Amino acid sequence: MPKVAATSVYDVRQPAGHAVPLVVASPHSGADYPEDLLAASRLDPLTLRRSEDSFVDALFAAAPELGAPLLAARFPRAYLDVNREPWELDPAMFADPLPNFVNTRSPRVRMGLGTIARIVASGEEIYARKLRFAEARRRVEGLYQPYHNQLRRLVEDSEAAFGGYLLIDCHSMPSAAGAFGGHDGGADIVLGDYHGTSCAPRLVEAARAFLAGRGFAVSLNMPYAGGFTTGHYGSPRRGRHAMQIEISRALYMDERHYTRRPAFDKIAADMTALVAHLGRVVEEYFGARHRAAAE
Repeated sequence: MPKVAATSVYDVRQPAGHAVPLVVASPHSGADYPEDLLAASRLDPLTLRRSEDSFVDALFAAAPELGAPLLAARFPRAYLDVNREPWELDPAMFADPLPNFVNTRSPRVRMGLGTIARIVASGEEIYARKLRFAEARRRVEGLYQPYHNQLRRLVEDSEAAFGGYLLIDCHSMPSAAGAFGGHDGGADIVLGDYHGTSCAPRLVEAARAFLAGRGFAVSLNMPYAGGFTTGHYGSPRRGRHAMQIEISRALYMDERHYTRRPAFDKIAADMTALVAHLGRVVEEYFGARHRAAAE
């Protein structure tokens, strides 16, 4: 049986035995909205959820039964985004000056979607007041750092056991975003490999072909190529692979009321089958690399 460890920051479900070189992560499915966020926000709780990848951790819940650990953040993306650098902050959001080490000019900050976001995904301003840098520090030290410390342990365990890993970073996207995925009818799923730098093409193609075979319209890197996680943890030359997957929310949930659609179980079964398939593909890929290195 999988072993479940829960903290106020994340849930981590460990398999009975780490049987495949996979790690599955869901950084944006958290729905534990802190009181200080609700008190400081100008938005109602339902609107705050527009940045949330609702139920994505549940779509991939079977990963531990397949031999891969599953890490899911419990805090919401609107409060802190772990798919950013630790200190991507917008100085206009703060009442006091920011330290020099803060990245205030990243493209994400300019869009209002830094480590602490200024807006929710639909564009509404989150805060009714200016924040203090001490608030940002508490969130980064109390949430961001523990999440990434745990993720780092998981991928390092996989690397020690198998010589490498494939990290699958799991997200969902508004159905409207799929219209920019390069397909006439829009993309159901977008795979991101940080524009070819975070994951071996063979592994990405294995995921794409498998999903297409199940009837999904799949796009690569458009409109989502991956974020901090894929760029930071992916280094294919060192056997470290990271792939982002974005699933259209319309496939499995009501986007207005944040409830599961009847098709939820089917999509979850498809994601379970994808994880199982990638587990086999990655094992074969690492085996082939090791044989070639030994010759």
